[in-house]
Amino acid sequence: MANERYTQEHEWVRVEGDVAICGISDFAQTQLGDVVFVELPEVGGVVAKDAEVAVVESVKAASDVYAPVSGEVIEVNEAIVDDPETVNRDALGEGWLFKIKLSDPGEIDDLMDETAYDEFVAGEEE
Repeated sequence: MANERYTQEHEWVRVEGDVAICGISDFAQTQLGDVVFVELPEVGGVVAKDAEVAVVESVKAASDVYAPVSGEVIEVNEAIVDDPETVNRDALGEGWLFKIKLSDPGEIDDLMDETAYDEFVAGEEE
């Protein structure tokens, strides 16, 4: 799954057509520890890039999730509300959080690719 893009706040985005599927990175879920609660955005809400849109809580901390792109929230992953540990098990797959219909597809170009993100994370771990 090398077509993800990443933010410095550790969100990931996978674009399919004009829809961005969003979640937190594997690094982020590892740092958080066991996820126990997820608060998702409202479907139909319009979000701006870098705005707080969701919350992921673990046994260690609560962490805000920011919109990696601007647009309308068209779907949320209801399954993770009942089973938040899915975020730990499969952060880049079944653990996705929400989908945004892109209002500005060019914003994707501002995000890091996997290689740049891996370098960014390596710098944070030092």
